[in-house]
Amino acid sequence: MEKKIYITEEEQKKCRKVADAFAELEDVDIVVVDAGRYGFVKLQYYTPPTGFENDFTFTDSRELFEDLWEEWLHTQIIVLAKEMGIDDIDYDDFFKRLPEEKQNELRGRKQYFAKAAGIEIV
Repeated sequence: MEKKIYITEEEQKKCRKVADAFAELEDVDIVVVDAGRYGFVKLQYYTPPTGFENDFTFTDSRELFEDLWEEWLHTQIIVLAKEMGIDDIDYDDFFKRLPEEKQNELRGRKQYFAKAAGIEIV
């Protein structure tokens, strides 16, 4: 029986760089693992004894990058909202209400992650 490959070796290397660039997300229960010929899997929301609640598979490094970027940004927004005593937030609305300097700081991190991951931001 022939084993089907779902991700090219080149994309696998690119996805590894993206996963490594966002390794700090492991602190918020997001882990990206190399699933070999199947691609990379983002595991999210770990609770014992059942394990991870969500899993998403990626075979494209750009899609993985954009997904992890959104996760990182939302994590930062949640932290800021908690610091401000806000419990229920709409991510986009909250981001727009941040001072321009803070918005630019957060947006600038996308460039940082892109460089670390070897991804070009268009």
